[in-house]
Amino acid sequence: MMKKHLLILSAAPIFALAACGGNSNGGTDAMNSGDTVTNVPAGETSMGDNMGGMNGMDGNAMAATPMTGQDFANTVAASDAYEIAAGKLAQQKATASDLKDFGKQMVEDHTKSTAMLKTAGSKASPAITPAPAMTDEQQANLQTLQSATGTAFDTAYKSQQVVAHQKALAAVQAYAGGGDVAQLRDFAKDAEPVISKHYDMIKGM
Repeated sequence: MMKKHLLILSAAPIFALAACGGNSNGGTDAMNSGDTVTNVPAGETSMGDNMGGMNGMDGNAMAATPMTGQDFANTVAASDAYEIAAGKLAQQKATASDLKDFGKQMVEDHTKSTAMLKTAGSKASPAITPAPAMTDEQQANLQTLQSATGTAFDTAYKSQQVVAHQKALAAVQAYAGGGDVAQLRDFAKDAEPVISKHYDMIKGM
């Protein structure tokens, strides 16, 4: 009688997320259904089935492999730049009033975030200066929003924002739990409830 052996294959997690990034098709393929964002209520991963940018990663895996301080600062700075630009477009182009209002809040909150990030980085030793250059993905997202009109814009903006805030929440939680720069850990802890609030808001629209 032959014994059957079960071979379990697991992909090594790769911590390579861009906070508040989204993607060029509206954001629906940036994460997959296997992803877990700590503190996100159960049963609220309806967009996860088609998401792939954080394949094989969960909150515990990411917490075990946090970004460096410079990488985290750059990620947040790029996220803020994307959110501000996308928020301005939402104020101009969204047909739904709640999305216009959300866009306005994104501009305000992420402008504050940028200022707080710079302050935190300046207090580190050695000091860390965030590089706000957006990723190719974030730039592609903005191009999608610039091209979209009417309700198509609303759909693309909301889709991008849901995924972007899932990513952002995972990033700040991971860095807050194991980041290498104390000042940036404190920033991440302060940013977490704000991003969580944004995430809840956009999902409810």
